[in-house]
Amino acid sequence: MLRAIPTSKIRMTLDRARELLQVQADFGGFYNGNSAKLILSEVSREHGQEAVDRMIRELHLDQIFGFVPGTHFKGGLAVKDKNS
Repeated sequence: MLRAIPTSKIRMTLDRARELLQVQADFGGFYNGNSAKLILSEVSREHGQEAVDRMIRELHLDQIFGFVPGTHFKGGLAVKDKNS
């Protein structure tokens, strides 16, 4: 018998986030950018803004989707830092 795992128990590891973001980056495009925002929202929730900024730089998401370090991702929305 299969049992569903509550979503509150599923964690986004940085390795898994990197894999998922790389797939989105390889495709590029508007819809993949939205998926990347959702993934970065999870990274932010689980690991903080420094991890998000590192992923943006490491995977060149600034060049692919226009994301810049300092952007806060929450629930699939991207809010640019007022200081950057």
